[in-house]
Amino acid sequence: MKIATWNVNSIRSRLDRLLRWLEHHQPDVLCLQELKVTDDKFPFDPIREAGYAASVHGQKTYNGVAILSRAEVEDVCRTLDDSDDDPQARFISAHIDGLRVASVYVPNGSSVGSDKWRYKLAWLQRLRTHLDCHADPAEPLVLCGDFNVAPHDLDVANPDAWRNTVLCHEDGRQALRDLGSWGLVDLFRKQHPDGKFYSWWDYRMLGFPKNDGLRIDHILGTAPVLARLESAQIDRDERKGTQPSDHAPVMVVLTD
Repeated sequence: MKIATWNVNSIRSRLDRLLRWLEHHQPDVLCLQELKVTDDKFPFDPIREAGYAASVHGQKTYNGVAILSRAEVEDVCRTLDDSDDDPQARFISAHIDGLRVASVYVPNGSSVGSDKWRYKLAWLQRLRTHLDCHADPAEPLVLCGDFNVAPHDLDVANPDAWRNTVLCHEDGRQALRDLGSWGLVDLFRKQHPDGKFYSWWDYRMLGFPKNDGLRIDHILGTAPVLARLESAQIDRDERKGTQPSDHAPVMVVLTD
């Protein structure tokens, strides 16, 4: 079973790339982030023609998440199911082929100490609370998405330049560790413990040509998922070419 996650940074701008990528890699499940469209504007038809059902939680101009699946999708949830009346579309989960799959788009945080930074830390805590209330770490679950946190300096090409920014600040890293302590494992790190792999490169300042990247896109899994882990990779080639997303897809393969 191949599961992937990709922040496409506008589904309309990246649709042709997405369709080519689906045809080439044939994932069973693909979690998408930063759709930047409402549900009624989502390109359901071409994705259906490519062989995928799409479950979508969209938002105009900003945010938006989706899960594409070859198999039947059941029990779709589009909220963290808490008392916070949050209008931002950042979470969707579904049951697929014996596995609970969630696509998340964690807030960037803008600048450390800002209201958006506090929202980011609070959102990660809300996600942890959601797992506490609605999931079981003994069951197979994968949490995929753009977490906007590089877990370790090994995940940053130039740690000194990024230190104490919203992507590398210790408070954000601790929030991610707190989330993981529920019972989640960084599947890519298990396959590549030495780091120096990146999933995001800034459009500015020749970030990609200089490989000035960060690994902020993750697939986290519970112990039953880890037991099935066969491989993990980042498709760096998808960051190349004309009008790419600033993120590359991350993929894991699980044994059947």
